[in-house]
Amino acid sequence: MSNRLFDASVAPAAVPEAESGGPWAYLWWLARIRPRPLLLAALLGVLWMVPLALIPLVLGRAIDEAGEATGQAGLYLWSLVALGLGILQALAGAGLIQAAVGAEAHALSVTHRVLARQVVRLGATLRGKARSGDVAASATADVESIGNAFEVIGRTIGAVVAAVLVAVALTLTSPVLGLAVLIGVPAAVLGIGPLLRPLQERDEAQREQMGIATSQAGDIVAGLRILRGIGGEARFAERFRRTSQQVRRAGESAGRMEAWLQAAGVFLPGLVTVGIVWLGARLALNGTITAGELVAFYGASAFLTLPVSTATEAAETLSLAKVAAGRVCTLLRLTPETVRPGDPAPLPAGALALADADSGVRAAAGRLTVITAPAGRAGDLADRLSRPGAHPGGVPCAVRVGGVPLDRADPEELSARLLRSGPADILFSGTVREELTAGSARPQEALDRALSAADATDVVEALPGGLDAWLDEGGRALSGGQRQRLVLARALLAAPDLLILEDPTASVDAHTEARIVERVAALRAGRTTVVLTDSPLWRAAADHVVRLDAEPAAGATDRSAGVPS
Repeated sequence: MSNRLFDASVAPAAVPEAESGGPWAYLWWLARIRPRPLLLAALLGVLWMVPLALIPLVLGRAIDEAGEATGQAGLYLWSLVALGLGILQALAGAGLIQAAVGAEAHALSVTHRVLARQVVRLGATLRGKARSGDVAASATADVESIGNAFEVIGRTIGAVVAAVLVAVALTLTSPVLGLAVLIGVPAAVLGIGPLLRPLQERDEAQREQMGIATSQAGDIVAGLRILRGIGGEARFAERFRRTSQQVRRAGESAGRMEAWLQAAGVFLPGLVTVGIVWLGARLALNGTITAGELVAFYGASAFLTLPVSTATEAAETLSLAKVAAGRVCTLLRLTPETVRPGDPAPLPAGALALADADSGVRAAAGRLTVITAPAGRAGDLADRLSRPGAHPGGVPCAVRVGGVPLDRADPEELSARLLRSGPADILFSGTVREELTAGSARPQEALDRALSAADATDVVEALPGGLDAWLDEGGRALSGGQRQRLVLARALLAAPDLLILEDPTASVDAHTEARIVERVAALRAGRTTVVLTDSPLWRAAADHVVRLDAEPAAGATDRSAGVPS
């Protein structure tokens, strides 16, 4: 396919900022940034639909010509015109398919890319702002609904133009029949309107239930081993079954309304056709119109069912696209918690010290600091120490990195020099090498050192293909300990000036943990490393140990000084 129809670029950065003010604004933005496929589809839709509208009129004229004295020549002439219209319609139909698919692909591709860009922007903050099921549903069902709306636009425009043309032609032939068409067709389309709102509401309800079900499924799969260990598998399975039944009932409700809409799309235009044929037959019996005109009127009225059914399809599709675009806009309006300060302060070169006046945490530059926090506080503390957005607005940030308040640092520099790694980190699909290096060039020696420090060399060697072995999303084929060691190796390979690790060895045995602690301490010598864990092996290797009580007050022990700090 030509790039004039399909956008060959795939980078999210190549797409301009999306309009997220509302569903219609977003759909109009999609059409505006790349109008060529839509305009071409509209033109070809007219060229495809108009011949269908004109053929009944041409055939009626040919019948009338055949009844006249010179009808043989006229019959041949109008037959050739009908043949030409058929050829034009076939060629336009072939082009319309390509143009419509191009418009649909544009909407699908751009929406996928703006969603991917938004997910990257939000980063770890996305978990607290939206359900995983909502994000998954937007990337699949919602994107498909938006693409379907763009696919039907060309045919809809062609149907409208053809319907107007038929109405004008019939009015010129018989004002009575023309008036019947001008009243009947719009009435048939408007008769469908009352069904659209209930369909939209029921589709929204189904979409909400699908998001909940997807989130529950993801949680169950992620924690399946734990559920089996505590005997909670059956309970969660029953909970998911109840949610699935709610999704089914919501889908049946939306399906019933869609069935009524489809039935109305057949019944109402059929009713108009019956009325026009009955009226035309009466006029033909009275001698008001000829036999050929009666045939033309019948063919034209039968044709009008196509524009009405196309309008019905467009109304339904646009209604669903509005719901989908609204969901997409909801995700696009989410803002990352990290906001670039107006006058960012640069971080000092080299290893970065870390201090939190509120919790009492202090980590000297270039040292290994271990923090023992009460159960349930480690994750919140790691957020507090690594994310400016974790601090309440309007309150001065008590966390300082290299002497600079966390919320005053440049977010780009901060993300390049500070890395937080914890149990929530996942493995993505791709080769082991791509997973560890994130696609950047890394010396093989650095890769080997990181794997050795994380005691993950044997994990890689056991995989068919080694570093070139393919990992499924989430590393499903690996054990919990193997996944954790690869995640740790990835964090070590990044070599940040400040590394915050949350329970990095919780899923490995004591012997493996002892090797990892010793090797990480050696590898990170000269760089600041903060480990949140209650493991005695990490405390034994630490330069500085901070013990946090359940209350904010903290106490600390400095091994190098030998006295509490």
